[in-house]
Amino acid sequence: MKIISYNVNGIRAALNKDWIKWVNAVNPDIICLQETKAQPEQIDTTLFKENGFNTYIHSAVKKGYSGVAILSKTEPKHVEYGCGIEKYDNEGRIIRADFEDFSIISAYFPSGSSGDIRQDFKMDFLADFYTYIKKLKQEIPNLIISGDYNICHKAIDIHNPISNKKSSGFLPEERQWISDFIDLGFIDSFRYFNEQPHQYTWWTYRFGARGKNLGWRIDYHMVSQTLESKLKRANILSEAVHSDHCPILIELD
Repeated sequence: MKIISYNVNGIRAALNKDWIKWVNAVNPDIICLQETKAQPEQIDTTLFKENGFNTYIHSAVKKGYSGVAILSKTEPKHVEYGCGIEKYDNEGRIIRADFEDFSIISAYFPSGSSGDIRQDFKMDFLADFYTYIKKLKQEIPNLIISGDYNICHKAIDIHNPISNKKSSGFLPEERQWISDFIDLGFIDSFRYFNEQPHQYTWWTYRFGARGKNLGWRIDYHMVSQTLESKLKRANILSEAVHSDHCPILIELD
């Protein structure tokens, strides 16, 4: 089974860049999308259906903002829209699909880069998401939580850890949150297979950052330790250029 997670920074913009052609070349079984930036009626799901996918969308109340989705070639037994906390669900940040042997979440964590108000919102989200997952894991042990976490975990995950040590997304308390989250019983699937530096999933559009590979690794497939024996491969697909992020891949037996 092949799973892709991709912050597309606008699904309609990505589709205009031959995104479906790319999807068909990669041939995933499940796609987790973040930052779709569209209401359900603005997304042509017939295009996805023609290419074998069932589509489940959780959009923000605010148009053109945030939003997550899951595309799956296998129909889930249940889809959960949101996490039951209104201030996050209004921003379209979490969607979960339950299958027979596991559940997968597409999550779009808030950014705190615009200032203190949103950083406080982000820290609230981190605390509440931790509690939500800790409880959910008791009900559903086999979880895959895929998406844009908007946090680099370690110095290896960011191009300049010294100059960014006070930047949102690399603050000590955010990095500690990732460590604590992993300690709930999760595997950072990319680092499970790859300990090499200079592996990033997001680059600012400024300063020619992507061409210079001045990036951040902020997108993750966090996989329950109960699924460790099923992990086959994880990769960053940096050649895909539909967004300021690139997609990430895991394969499981």
